Amino acid sequence: MVVGISFFVLFSLTLSLAFLISKWFSKSQTKNVPKGSLGYPIIGETLSFLKAQRQDKGGSDWLEERISKYGPVFKTSLMGSPTVFVIGQAGNKFILASPDDVLSAKKPITLKKIFGRQSLVELTGNRFKFVKGEMLKFLKPECLQNYVKRMDELVNATLVRELTQNETMVVVVFMKKLTYNLSCNILFDIKDEHTREAMFVDFTLAFKAIHSLPINFPGTTFWRGQRARARIVDRMIPIMNKRREELSKGVLSSTNDMLSGLLALRDEKNQPLPDDLITDNFIFLLVASHDTSATLMSLMIWKLSRDPEVYKRVLEEQMEIIKQREGTEERLTWEEIQKMKYTWRVAQELMRMIPPLFGSFRKALKDSSYQGYDIPKGWQVYWAAYGTHMNDDIFENPQKFDPSRFENPTKPIPPYSYLPFGAGIHYCIGNEFARIETLITIHNFVKLYEWSQVNPEEPITRQPMPYPSMGLPIKIKPRSIMS
Repeated sequence: MVVGISFFVLFSLTLSLAFLISKWFSKSQTKNVPKGSLGYPIIGETLSFLKAQRQDKGGSDWLEERISKYGPVFKTSLMGSPTVFVIGQAGNKFILASPDDVLSAKKPITLKKIFGRQSLVELTGNRFKFVKGEMLKFLKPECLQNYVKRMDELVNATLVRELTQNETMVVVVFMKKLTYNLSCNILFDIKDEHTREAMFVDFTLAFKAIHSLPINFPGTTFWRGQRARARIVDRMIPIMNKRREELSKGVLSSTNDMLSGLLALRDEKNQPLPDDLITDNFIFLLVASHDTSATLMSLMIWKLSRDPEVYKRVLEEQMEIIKQREGTEERLTWEEIQKMKYTWRVAQELMRMIPPLFGSFRKALKDSSYQGYDIPKGWQVYWAAYGTHMNDDIFENPQKFDPSRFENPTKPIPPYSYLPFGAGIHYCIGNEFARIETLITIHNFVKLYEWSQVNPEEPITRQPMPYPSMGLPIKIKPRSIMS
């Protein structure tokens, strides 16, 4: 009897869900939506999209197949929602420059559940500007200058400790841990090693859930990610309470770190920010500030391993900086960071050819249109960096690795064409922080060590960030001659 009732309930729920989905999609049929395929019910084309990104070309074939079939504007369904892809410079501008009340930065359900409903990517209007303004105080040039010495010390000490007894290193694992610890130390002043280690494990699980199917059953990636997020919040609450107490007693200043700044902040009604807004943005910033940088730094080591000419020029630039030092100063300075022009151009060209973000979602908060196509309210809209980064009308000979294209280009790069950090009002606020930690890390690598790839043919695949597919194991040894 119980089995029969359970089957009846399940059958009823399935019919109800099918009815709602059919109503949802039939509404869209009355509009002039772009051509394309919505794939299977609920999962859409999510599985093929994620599978394509894990392959050698990182998702570009998946895009090209649909562009050739439907054109640069097409529909699909990803992460549980119907989605319009808009490819090209004009499409990028349409998405990234649209007001928040038309196309919101609100993300798919997986990102919302992991980042939280009050993270910076979910906030709009005055609340968005208010919280973003506080965060930017810790990412402006005056603050970044003060971080250089501490970051250099941390990178140097971490490298030496890692390689004291090891002759090999898995670069991706190392870079993820390094960038996570830099963010915890520099931006949030979380120094307790046990707390950091425990949260690192949970951040790894939470990040995997962001680009998973939104199926919240025990054992699924999405389910594990939400539980990991809850544990992060549980660990943060006591830290926040202690920090509030130190702020109230004057033991700690609100300018000490970003977490303290958010805890001390008062809104227009002179009320403190709610705990969930602070924890949501802590999680968002930790993911945003450490994983993107880890991607770029891993790709830099990968490129320097494979391209002797690029490696030679980067090494010469870094050694020249050391040679020009006066006195006994051993740590990097802000002025020296600004001299690493070629090294950064290599990073820029890597981000053009292998962008950290394949693209990003927006959500239509009202019916809108683009190039004659309707975009119904509630649908997602997606821009993809590939559409401009590999366009030969924008970048001459785009398949060629050429850092000089970022050195006083004769033809300026058009707006909304080069998007490693996004564009518009939701442009990545941590782009300069990422630049500095990347340059400091590469400086220490080439200054202290020589290395070679264990697997010279190791390809890049998206997981969902673009990483060497085997984690980039390298053989590494101390540099024999410092000159």
